[in-house]
Amino acid sequence: MLSQISPSSFALAVISDDVSKLVKIPGVGKKTAARIILELKDKLKTENAVEENKEINNIIERESDAEEAIAALQVLGYTRKEIEKTLEKIDIKNLELEEIIKQALKYLGRN
Repeated sequence: MLSQISPSSFALAVISDDVSKLVKIPGVGKKTAARIILELKDKLKTENAVEENKEINNIIERESDAEEAIAALQVLGYTRKEIEKTLEKIDIKNLELEEIIKQALKYLGRN
């Protein structure tokens, strides 16, 4: 399950009752997602988790930017594997989407 979604995204989906996010995971339907939320919400929803909510949102935003960059680069003809290897070399935490794509294209252009 965690190979399809990052732990921080999973935790945020559980804390925020986001069934639609969990349903996107292969093998998880609405009933299973609801049960996961019911059983794990209290365990994940601690004061620390609530305070980290902003940090989790930032992480998710960065992951979203990375996914958008991957999609944009795939449209240009690069394979997901090539793109992921390239993104590992780039510090995407501190970059906006456009800059991620620019940096990735620099690396991909060298190959």
